[in-house]
Amino acid sequence: MNRSRGKPRRAPDAPAAVGQRIELTLERLTHDGRGIGRWQGRTVFVEGGLPGEKVDARVIRARSKLIETRLEKLLDASPERLAPVCQHVALCGGCSLQHMPRQTQLEIKQQALAQQLQHFAGLQPERWMPALTGPEYGYRQRTRLSMRWDQRTQRLMVGYRQRASSELVELEECPVLVPVLEAVLKELPVVVQQLNARAGLGHIELIAGEHPSMVVRHMQPLPQADVDQLKALAAAHGLICRLQPDSLGPARALHTDMPDPAYRLADQQLEFRFAAGDFTQVNAEVNQQMVNQALEWLAVQPGDKVLDLFCGVGNFALPLAQSGAEVTGIEGSAEMVERAGSNAQLNGLAKVHFMQADLSKPHATDWLDTTYQAALLDPPRDGAAELVATLARKKLQRILYVSCNPATLARDAGILAESGYRLVQAGIMDMFPQTAHVEAMALFVSGKDRT
Repeated sequence: MNRSRGKPRRAPDAPAAVGQRIELTLERLTHDGRGIGRWQGRTVFVEGGLPGEKVDARVIRARSKLIETRLEKLLDASPERLAPVCQHVALCGGCSLQHMPRQTQLEIKQQALAQQLQHFAGLQPERWMPALTGPEYGYRQRTRLSMRWDQRTQRLMVGYRQRASSELVELEECPVLVPVLEAVLKELPVVVQQLNARAGLGHIELIAGEHPSMVVRHMQPLPQADVDQLKALAAAHGLICRLQPDSLGPARALHTDMPDPAYRLADQQLEFRFAAGDFTQVNAEVNQQMVNQALEWLAVQPGDKVLDLFCGVGNFALPLAQSGAEVTGIEGSAEMVERAGSNAQLNGLAKVHFMQADLSKPHATDWLDTTYQAALLDPPRDGAAELVATLARKKLQRILYVSCNPATLARDAGILAESGYRLVQAGIMDMFPQTAHVEAMALFVSGKDRT
């Protein structure tokens, strides 16, 4: 057959190449805040874009039907667009939503939770509850700054990891930090650059709250002159300087009579002490609201037996015990169990005790021998599929799930729904404004309980 006489076929558009710049108009947002548009029949995700904007975007990944890009130039900006507060937003991998209004941020987080519940479990809650919110900036009570010695330039780099890279962004500011920590951060690079043992620094953790602290991880001994400089920087901002010569060991204050870092739940008049490296919530105002909401949703009665799973330093267990419940807190780390028990003693709470157990292996359930009316769980990002199945088999009346990952919450919600639990109410908690991170709370009630 002579194909030259027929109409020539149009060759398909070549796939976009990494580094190529393309123009498109954006239509909507993804659940993580990226703009979505179409280019040559392909779906394009644009970091930093807003619906209605015409953009020039640079390709960072390309597949047959999906293209991931980064905003290179605004050709037609949305009237909703905000100027980012932080000068490092183009490189830093943290606060990627600074260009959009707070309400838009809340809406995409709410949509992310709703979409995941529908997709993984075919569920919607009986009631959507209002989002818990706090300050847009100046909220973060803790941060860890990475240190990297550049052998070529003989400089110590201080900062956070860049977006999608192991390189560091050298910082001059971080507006999401509480003011006392941002003030330290602004001075820190100059001070550490002057240290004799700067090449041996690992990281520095800054902690606000009660007894604010600066924790210095170092991999070689620090001469006294270096210690004095670090202590002077910390003292100038009202922080206690603590040294951590072994990443697996405790951080020790330079004076033995210094108290551990701590935070307070003002509404309950409770104090929680912790060690550097322990998990605590970084947003004090939203954490207080979260605890109050957990107490309201669980509505425990005096004498109710309640499980607090992944209990940490007792953030939920102590308020529950204070409200009259008999609480058993479970945590995988022996050190955290000891810390939680010490916090119970510190606050004079007797109706709470803590146990160590590997919650990734819930079939070893010695801690479930007692009949409990309710359980609260706050698992890591990979969720707790086997654990919620075990709780469902024990037929607890109420299960309150606090989540940092809507996808695993939705998966686990499906397990509970199949076991006869109703998703009574759910809502997001904006623990990390300016980021796409979604925290949520969901209450599951046994089908026989009409609460």
